[in-house]
Amino acid sequence: MSTVSVVNRTTNTTKATSSSHQINLVMSSGWEIRMSNSKGIPYYFNAATKQSSWDAPSELSEDQIKSLPGSQHLSGGSSGGAGTITASHLLVKHKDSRRPSSWKEANITRSKEEATDILRGYQAQVGNSREKFEELANIHSDCSSHSQKGNLGPFSKGQMQKPFEDAAFGLQVGEFSDIISTDSGVHIILRTA
Repeated sequence: MSTVSVVNRTTNTTKATSSSHQINLVMSSGWEIRMSNSKGIPYYFNAATKQSSWDAPSELSEDQIKSLPGSQHLSGGSSGGAGTITASHLLVKHKDSRRPSSWKEANITRSKEEATDILRGYQAQVGNSREKFEELANIHSDCSSHSQKGNLGPFSKGQMQKPFEDAAFGLQVGEFSDIISTDSGVHIILRTA
């Protein structure tokens, strides 16, 4: 009986040392999990380097990620949780958009029909090329995500306008939407994850 007791104590001590070592590795990595105020989903932030990412740091194991400060924000999975997808878009605004201005035009005066025609032209150029889509989104999208080649990062249901959400969640990974109209303008969506 005492042998079992000693073995258990030894095992517990070893596990405690191992856990302590793992916690030290996690703490020294500088990574923590924060909640995005704009998207309402978790992201990874390195306090030492000021780097942020929607994706889990590749240098950390799943157990280490679960030990990070802020890990309570994770709701299953390391990139935002169950029911989360990632998509990019190319947005063309028009005069009836809820905010008819963008990073490249202070006052957008085109009609919805003109915006749709512009987007149809981009759609023809894109074909099925993600690379061309990202290039055009970077240059022409009226969304601030243009600087990330249209990448909106991960989001879940209830975070985007309903027509956008329905279209994005209805796509397979790597698939493009047709033109989608929302209060923001007209979009082509690419589901990326």
